[in-house]
Amino acid sequence: MSHYDDREIRDPAERERDLFARLPAQIAHAQSSAPAFAASLKGIDPATVTSREALARLPVIRKSELLEQQKRARPFGGFSAVRWGAACKRVFSSPGPLYEPEGARPDYYRLARALYAAGFREGDLVHNTFAYHFTPAGSMMETAAHALGCTVFPAGVGQTELQLAAMADLQPNAYVGTPSFLRILLDKADEIGVKPTFTKAFVSGEAFPPSIRDAFAARGVRASQAYATADIGLIAYETPGGEGMVVGEDIVLEIVRPGTGDPVPDGEVGEVVVTTFNPDYPLIRFGTGDLSAIMPGTSTCGRTNVRIKGWMGRADQTTKVKGMFVHPGQIADVVRRHPEIGRGRLVVDNPELNDRMTLHCESTVGGDTLAANIAASIRELTKLRGEVSFCAPGSLANDGKLIDDIRKYD
Repeated sequence: MSHYDDREIRDPAERERDLFARLPAQIAHAQSSAPAFAASLKGIDPATVTSREALARLPVIRKSELLEQQKRARPFGGFSAVRWGAACKRVFSSPGPLYEPEGARPDYYRLARALYAAGFREGDLVHNTFAYHFTPAGSMMETAAHALGCTVFPAGVGQTELQLAAMADLQPNAYVGTPSFLRILLDKADEIGVKPTFTKAFVSGEAFPPSIRDAFAARGVRASQAYATADIGLIAYETPGGEGMVVGEDIVLEIVRPGTGDPVPDGEVGEVVVTTFNPDYPLIRFGTGDLSAIMPGTSTCGRTNVRIKGWMGRADQTTKVKGMFVHPGQIADVVRRHPEIGRGRLVVDNPELNDRMTLHCESTVGGDTLAANIAASIRELTKLRGEVSFCAPGSLANDGKLIDDIRKYD
């Protein structure tokens, strides 16, 4: 079968009717089961929210607000409908920290559909290199692979030579992880004389430019990507032979003008806002902070859902580095830890398509010891390595920026 299920190829009008027929019950559930939505949607009659126009009148809950609410009411800020116990299988911590529940339902993040489109099938051995600790990426991919009947090798990140030894022994035919780590594994395999066994790959967490995709194809690895978040799960995914990304089933996706809740015309770049039908974490009009745009027409693969252009950057200064979000508040915390720093700006670039973070610090002190201490703070607060560069006081632009993403993907 070329499609995961028949819902992918149903008439778009039928899908729209189904979503908005189900929406009032989900809003009522959020109001009754999640205290934060009881407050933010107070006075809203769920029975009246049966169209996109009615949905657009509800408030947008942005990630920054979710973070602040969680600080006041741990662990989930009142947005979750589940508590500790059988209904909540795991809890994860993303940078911020921002805590997310994982419910007990199979394929909780709905990513099996995207893996299926990438060619993953029952009987595959999946080499999963996403992290299994703190952040949910490893579990997101594992639960999806299990839903398809795949076996998973939980490789996690790092330890390249041990991973290649396992690959030589186990012969996995499928890879899951970031594109940069796949490239590292393939290059290291050539260096030490190990024959790579991957024939297909599902990548996420980083930009995936055509040059890298073509390089993988030349090595015999067909790779595709998806757009997913820890809060929502699958948002959109690539399909064979189709441009852009097809929106997943069981969500309502809107593109709004950044900083507002107002939908923009199709084709205009704006912030991705998603309403989910997840009963455990019933996010209504959740602003992801990511930019994208609706594409005209439908995919040539036969799937009929709306397509988006994929991830096109951030609506705020928050950026994603090696699959991890880095928030302006984290950089402010680094600067506050070190009184020797006047002002700081994190510059993110990608020499040779490898993400790099450099914290530029205005300081009259400098020195290797201070640089090492600042680098340690970056590592502790962002869970990523960063370099440190000192500059003269007053040399950084006075524009309020704490993060400057200058990566290019030519």
